[in-house]
Amino acid sequence: MSEPSELFSVRVTVRGYETDVQGHLNQAVYLNYAEHARWSLLQAAGVSQQRLAGAGVGPVALETTIRHHRELLAGDEVDVSCEFEWSGGRTFRIRQEIRKTDGTLAAEVSAVGGMMDLKERRLVAAPQEVFKELTTDLGLFGL
Repeated sequence: MSEPSELFSVRVTVRGYETDVQGHLNQAVYLNYAEHARWSLLQAAGVSQQRLAGAGVGPVALETTIRHHRELLAGDEVDVSCEFEWSGGRTFRIRQEIRKTDGTLAAEVSAVGGMMDLKERRLVAAPQEVFKELTTDLGLFGL
């Protein structure tokens, strides 16, 4: 099994139109940032939406939890990490942190996902095997 050399992350700048009346990043936008980091990891690992569809599968979100720690304001730059954890079942967990560039933890996102067989409309038995077949970089998935 290969391990990632460092945690995958993408940098995002908080835009003014993403803030609420108090000037804080709107709570729903944290989910957008987390989703952006997940798809960026897939792309970096060679797993495009077209490749997934061609294999007849697609990732699905089953549960997402956000724990807010510090406010984010327009202009703040953040790094959004993404780390997969495998349980051996039909689901997997993705742990993410949203950190200001000074290291301050702004939020933690924990998501449970699965891989759906698009024809059968059911979760595949071993999603890590699908990623192993489609990826060009096992390390990004912690496999």
